[in-house]
Amino acid sequence: MSDTGIGRKITELREALLLSPEELAERCGADVETIEGIEAGDIVPSLAPLIRITRALGVRLGTLLDDDENLGPALVRSTDYTQTTRLKALETHSDAGGLVFNALAEGKAARHMEPFYITLEPSEATEHQLSAHEGEEWLFALEGPLEIEYGKDTFVLQPGDSIYYDSIVPHQVRSHGGEPARFVACVYTPA
Repeated sequence: MSDTGIGRKITELREALLLSPEELAERCGADVETIEGIEAGDIVPSLAPLIRITRALGVRLGTLLDDDENLGPALVRSTDYTQTTRLKALETHSDAGGLVFNALAEGKAARHMEPFYITLEPSEATEHQLSAHEGEEWLFALEGPLEIEYGKDTFVLQPGDSIYYDSIVPHQVRSHGGEPARFVACVYTPA
């Protein structure tokens, strides 16, 4: 069972737009069971479906991950990290391991980038489901090796390495070698 905060926000936004779960599912290319499962907190959502849902609802990704509307700068001290949400990596049925997102711009209204501090637990899967969505991503490895499958290529980042890529190319981010990984990510999705 996931945190129902995201599901509750999706439900509130959907209802404010007078959309049924079926209409939202159609708008974002998902099945209605997925929408209802996320709204109920029965499905742990992942980044790609959340981006499609926010686009269908006409809001930014941060609207689901935080709800403060500070117009000034967003200062987050390292001692103030709080888990924003736990997502499965990439798709709802992902095999990449669990991601714990800590928002680094929580409270900054009308932002165009979504910066996160992320902990990625290893997965035992041997085959991987890639995902694609609009936008760009920048990752900076902090701890543990981080593996990025991008199209037909695979990159392994060590602490201090970074990668910047177009998210429209099928990709997956996962820990490498069975070790947890920690990294900073900045996700941009066009309006």
